[in-house]
Amino acid sequence: MAQDAGASHLLAYSDSQLIVKQVNGEYEAKEKSMVQYLQQIEELKTKIKSFWLHQIPREENIKADSLSKLASALKDCKTRRITVQHLLQPRIPTGYLANIIK
Repeated sequence: MAQDAGASHLLAYSDSQLIVKQVNGEYEAKEKSMVQYLQQIEELKTKIKSFWLHQIPREENIKADSLSKLASALKDCKTRRITVQHLLQPRIPTGYLANIIK
């Protein structure tokens, strides 16, 4: 994806310590699928000027994690455009919300 976008430098973040350490060569990957991903990353590194992967706390990755899960859920769709809209105020006025328990 980065290469398709014409990136020459790639800075990526992950909340997975295992993944970051495997990509950075600190841990050895044992699963066949992870070994294949690492091979693709190594190939990408030869085609761009710089590649950097940094671990971030899971709490800081909530938005990205939510978007990735949504994108995965839509993998069979022809288009995977996801629009994120930030609301400055609720769509439903909070004055109208009430729970009445008797």
